[in-house]
Amino acid sequence: MANLQGSLGEDSAPNGHLAAHTPGEAIELRRDVLVSEMDQIIHSHTLERARYYLKRLQTGIETARTGPINDINLNRWKEYDYILTDSLWVMPNRDSSGAHIAEYWGNYIPQIPHQMMLRYTKRGEWALDPFAGSGTTLIECRRLGRNGIGIEINPSVVERAKELITSEPNPHHISTEMMVGDSRTFDFEAAMAQAGIAKVHLLMMHPPYHDIIRFSNDPNDLSNAETTADFLAMWGQVLDRVTPCLAENRFLALVIGDKYVQGEWIPLGFHCMSEVLKRGYTLRSIVVKNFEETRGKRRQQDLWRYRALAGGFYIFKHEYVMIFKKRTAVNPESETES
Repeated sequence: MANLQGSLGEDSAPNGHLAAHTPGEAIELRRDVLVSEMDQIIHSHTLERARYYLKRLQTGIETARTGPINDINLNRWKEYDYILTDSLWVMPNRDSSGAHIAEYWGNYIPQIPHQMMLRYTKRGEWALDPFAGSGTTLIECRRLGRNGIGIEINPSVVERAKELITSEPNPHHISTEMMVGDSRTFDFEAAMAQAGIAKVHLLMMHPPYHDIIRFSNDPNDLSNAETTADFLAMWGQVLDRVTPCLAENRFLALVIGDKYVQGEWIPLGFHCMSEVLKRGYTLRSIVVKNFEETRGKRRQQDLWRYRALAGGFYIFKHEYVMIFKKRTAVNPESETES
């Protein structure tokens, strides 16, 4: 415990990065976690157990143990209680701090890219968002020290997104590039080459939920697809463009919901999932995220409850966050030899 010198703050680093301890430097520990560890040592039933807990605390102070895909220090895992690990996310309010706004109808809540980047990227790595909208992903990139590229088909939305992104402080001096383009045909490799990178480390994908909200009059916009089959074909074209951009063994996060058509529930999320799985990914998790209301249903809760009772259906209160891992490419020659 000789190295335990420095602050006992109430909060750990808000971005989730706890660096390895350098001897002689001050250390910052969260008070509640330290108190819990000390209490466990004090109330140990044997001296051997107390020494074990003390050694574990010392190890957590002096060394960091991180994995290949994020900066989470597993020697101090108790300090990451702000990182979600359950498959049900109850979030009644969206983060409206800083540059985040709710004026763009259909943008996802900032907590989703925030959580995905903490879990599946390291500081300084790259995220790609082919449905960037008002720039929510890139604003979170600035906050968390990740670089980001965003593509959006609507030029006026891109201009507004650039204003919002640049208004967010950039303390980590990372790159955030917002561009106009149709992600079914966009030259992602050229954009990445211009940024000086060969691969990205996370795909954040929040496509339109087909035609629930029509975002533009552009026929190339997925929200204007005439049928569900057409939508899925266009979605597949985007996947074909972005999959080569993602490094092997890294992650794609899909945020998607379902829809009703003439009283029939269309499992759009699972249709989209199927298209991803056809392209060399494995499904790692499905998170169900609730939402209390949408702009379309705001101040109409009683009306929708009546409609549900009369029509025999249930009111949408959730969407999915599906996490996929890109498989390692198989060498055909080695596969033949085996």
